[in-house]
Amino acid sequence: MSENQSLKATPLNAVHRQLGARMVDFGGWDMPVQYRGILEEHKAVRTAVGVFDVSHMGEIVVRGPGALDLVNLVATNDAARLKAGQVHYSGLLYEHGGFVDDILVHKVADDEYFLCVNASNQDKDYEHIVAHNRFAATVENAGARYAQIAVQGPMALAVCQKLTRSELSPIRYYWFEDGVFAGVEARMARTGYTGEDGFELYVKPSEAVTVWEAVLEAGAEFGILPCGLGARNTLRLEAKMALYGHEIDATISPLEADLAWMVKLDKGDFIGKEALLKQRAEGLKRKLVGFEMRGRGIGRDGYEVNVNGQPAGWVTSGGPAPTLGKNIGLCYLPVDLAVPGTRIEVVIRGVGVEAETVTTPFYKRAK
Repeated sequence: MSENQSLKATPLNAVHRQLGARMVDFGGWDMPVQYRGILEEHKAVRTAVGVFDVSHMGEIVVRGPGALDLVNLVATNDAARLKAGQVHYSGLLYEHGGFVDDILVHKVADDEYFLCVNASNQDKDYEHIVAHNRFAATVENAGARYAQIAVQGPMALAVCQKLTRSELSPIRYYWFEDGVFAGVEARMARTGYTGEDGFELYVKPSEAVTVWEAVLEAGAEFGILPCGLGARNTLRLEAKMALYGHEIDATISPLEADLAWMVKLDKGDFIGKEALLKQRAEGLKRKLVGFEMRGRGIGRDGYEVNVNGQPAGWVTSGGPAPTLGKNIGLCYLPVDLAVPGTRIEVVIRGVGVEAETVTTPFYKRAK
C-alpha cells in the first residue's frame, strides 16, 4: 500500500515502489511520476514502447434500452454513429457550455456503453450522468472493477500480440475488442494519450500485476520501459491532447478549446448545446493555441501571456518537447491573436520572454 494512507493506491502500487519509481500525489492518488527519468521514458514511447499504469482513471457503465438516449443527452459527440466495438472522444458539459469532463465512449452493444473518465472527476461525472437519467438506463460507477494499463509506442502492437490469440492488427485506431490477454479477461482498446499507436488494457484489479509483468517481459526484446505520469504529460503535450484542469475545465467550452470536432451540433438536444450555439453565433472571444519559446526559458502552466506588453492570456500547459528539442506550450489568447505567427511574451519570473504561436499538433507520428 501507499506510504501515505490518505492517498488512493492502484493495484500496482507495490510494483512501482519495487521498481524504484518516484511517487507523487496526483489528484489524490499515489502515482509514479518517473522511474529512470522523464526524457528516457518519453524517448522509449516515441521510438519503441513504454507501459503506463493508468488504473487511477475512472470507468462508468451505462446499460439498458435507454442507454444511447442518456449518453447522447449528457455527451457532445453523437454515440448513435458508433458501431459495436468503436470508441470516440466526447465531452460532458454543464448547461453553460463548460466542461464537466472529457471522456472516451466505448460502444459495447446497442444497450451498453463503457465510459473512461478522468480519475479526479469520476464521482462528479457519475453524479452528473445520474442526475440527468430520465431514461430506461442504469448507470454504474465501475472504477473499482477495473485496472487500466497502457502499452504505447511503435512496438506496442508487437508486444501485445505476443500475449493474446486475438488478432490485434485488424483493430483500427479507436476501436476495441474483448478477449483474453496474458491469460486473463481483458478489454483491449487501440487508444492512448501519447500520440503513438498502442493499446489501453482494462482488466480486473486482481489481475493487474500479472498483466503488467507479462507486458514488461514481452517487451524486453524491444527495450520496453515502465513510464510515469511525467512522460505521459510531455507525450500528450507534443500531441496537443487536452488535460482536464489545464486546457479544459468548467469555465471553458469545447469551441474555445479547439475541440469543436467532438461536438455534433446537428444531433438532438444535449446538455450545453444551447450555450454552444449562442457562443458560435456571437463569436468566440478566446481560443486555445500552441506556441514555441523563442527566448530562453520555459512557459509553465499558469504563466501570464502578453501581446505588445499588455496582458492577453495565460499558459495552460508548457514544458520541453523532448522529441522536437524545443520548449513548447499551449495558451489561451483573444481569438484574433490565436493564429499561427503571433509574437507573444510569456512572463517568466516577472520578465516577458519572446515566443511565437505555431500550428499544432507539435508532433504527429508517421502513419
